[in-house]
Formats: sequence, structure tokens, C-alpha cells
Amino acid sequence: MNVHLPRLFNAYYIAYSALGIIWGTNFLFMKWAAVHISPLQIVFLRVSAGFIPVFLYALLKRQLKFSHLSSIHHFFVMSLLATVIYFYCFAKGTALLNSGIAGALSGAIPIFSTLLTFFALKDERVTIRGVTGVCIGLSGVFIIARPWESGTSSLDVSGVMYMLIGSLSVGASFVYAKKFLSGTAIAPAALTSYQILFAILFLWIFGDLDGLGSIQSDTTALAGVIIGLGIIGTGLAYILYYVIVNQLGAVTASTVTYIPPVVSLLIGALLAGEVILLSDWIAMSIILAGVMVMNRK
Repeated sequence: MNVHLPRLFNAYYIAYSALGIIWGTNFLFMKWAAVHISPLQIVFLRVSAGFIPVFLYALLKRQLKFSHLSSIHHFFVMSLLATVIYFYCFAKGTALLNSGIAGALSGAIPIFSTLLTFFALKDERVTIRGVTGVCIGLSGVFIIARPWESGTSSLDVSGVMYMLIGSLSVGASFVYAKKFLSGTAIAPAALTSYQILFAILFLWIFGDLDGLGSIQSDTTALAGVIIGLGIIGTGLAYILYYVIVNQLGAVTASTVTYIPPVVSLLIGALLAGEVILLSDWIAMSIILAGVMVMNRK
């Protein structure tokens, strides 16, 4: 099975590992912030702080061009799928679930991306391997959700649904970008800058930001959402991803999604004191197994 796993002590593979850890910590920061502000406000602070590093990176690389305005309608769609809906659903789902469980469910992103690819892209063939991987991954999601349980041991169903909708949304953004933007030669950092800028404007105009300042009463939560979730978890994370894609290739870069579910479960169990069941670890392993089957060459 050729999955292109990382080699140690290579600078780019250190960046690969760092990205997986960064994405895995995002759920704890969202959990802290959810105590003080709404999920929509968490997203607004996240994208506002995360926009600066990505924009500066695109600016320094001279990737921003006026000619890109011809694709402005695609930037708006991407801002909804890959930023507003995705980040909001993950923030809402994390507020309703343990951060570790929410992180484990985020492993479903490539599963939904593959599933949508079957239906939306004509040049992508439906393969037995792909279908098998999707079925394996979805069975892991089913085990984590535990719909057969009730009472205090059961998960919040709406929280699980928010995580799945968020995974579906960002999965749809990958398919949309491949179908409508792959031939435009717009650099990833530029595309991300545009979609985050649209998200900021959308949330600022239509979002309810009253009470946003209440998070200032908790400096840990404030630092978590601005620095951890925004500057590092969004801005720096995107930049690291671009570097990894350029240096290690898209196939290797895609396997970084194996790391966040593991990290989030470990953080939830060891640092946040959350109750993580053995079945949760097994389910997460099944989800990642499904992703590995889909990536197998």
C-alpha cells in the first residue's frame, strides 16, 4: 500500500507533522471560546485573524491579480463552502460535543469529498476501492455517533450532524474548486485570501456580533481563538499546507488529514479531561482506515 507516509527529520515533513498537530488543536480552542461567544462569532474572530498571514503570504508571492476578478462569483461560493459553513458547523458541533469527539468526526472530510467526486466529476471513475473506503469510513462515523444509545452516555445528535454537515461542505468545496477553478491558474494562497475576505464581509454584514467582546474576560480563550485558531490554526496552517503541496506533492499532503483526529482525541483525553471511550478510538481508526483505502495506489 503506497500512501507516501512521512520520513523523519526532513524539514518539510516536520512542517507536515506540525500542520497535523495544529489542525488537531483547533477543536480545543473552539471549545474554550464557545463558553463565552456564539459559534458564528468564533468564526468571525478566526477568519479575521487568519486572513492577515495568508494575505501577506499571497502579497509577497505576488499572487494577487486584478484579472482574478473575472472569477469573483466562484470566490463567493468557495467562501461559503470552505469557510463560512465549514467553520460555523465545526464551531457549533464542537460546542455541543467533546472536543476530542468533534476532532475524530472531522476525519470524515476526505470521505465526503470522495463521495461527492463520484457524482459531480464525470472524469472521476467510481472504483471498488473508493466505494469500499467510503463504506468503511462511514461505518466508523456511525460507531462514534452511537445512535443506539440514550441518556447521559449518548452523544448530542445535532452536534454530530453539525460536524458531518461541516465535513460535507468543505468536501464539496474541493470538488467545486476542481470543477470550476482548476483551469484558472489562480494560486491557492490567492484563492484562500479571496474566500476568507468574502467570509469576513459576509459575517460582518449578516452575522450577529453583539456580545463579541465578552470573550475578553477570559484571556486564555481569547488567545486561543485569535492566536491558536486564527493566526496559527487558519493563517499559518494554510501556508504550511501550500509549502507541503509544493514540496511533497498533493498525495502526501492529503494524508495529513490522518493526524488531527488522533491529536484531538489525545488532547481531549489527556488535557481537557474528557471521557473518551474505547469505541471512540476504534471508530476513529476505522475512519482513518477508510481514508487510507481510498488513497491506496
